[in-house]
Amino acid sequence: MLKTNDQNIVFPAFVQPIAEENQVTNTKQLPKIKVDLLQPVRNRLDSLEIKNRKLARLVAKAIPAQCPFERDIVVFGRKVAHIPPMCKLNPLYDQFVGLRFRALCYLVDQCGEDIQSYC
Repeated sequence: MLKTNDQNIVFPAFVQPIAEENQVTNTKQLPKIKVDLLQPVRNRLDSLEIKNRKLARLVAKAIPAQCPFERDIVVFGRKVAHIPPMCKLNPLYDQFVGLRFRALCYLVDQCGEDIQSYC
């Protein structure tokens, strides 16, 4: 406490917190529920089987092999901004990579194709 002109000034940063046994708790708190709205989509993508050559080719061509679009924006020799790779922004990236891998495996194992052009 600081005394000036017979007044007490209390700085909140120096005040001791209330002991745990004296704190009032709210008994009407709702439980926190974690809902993953994308889980059904993840499950569907993970369970998708590749059984068609045309579908396998389409998937292998449509899903890139690496994270695209990672860039640094440079103005007058100084880095102004950074665009992160798309894989960090896409919550379904792991499922798409798995789907692409299954498509490439199908093309190699079942169709006997060379997948060098897809990489």
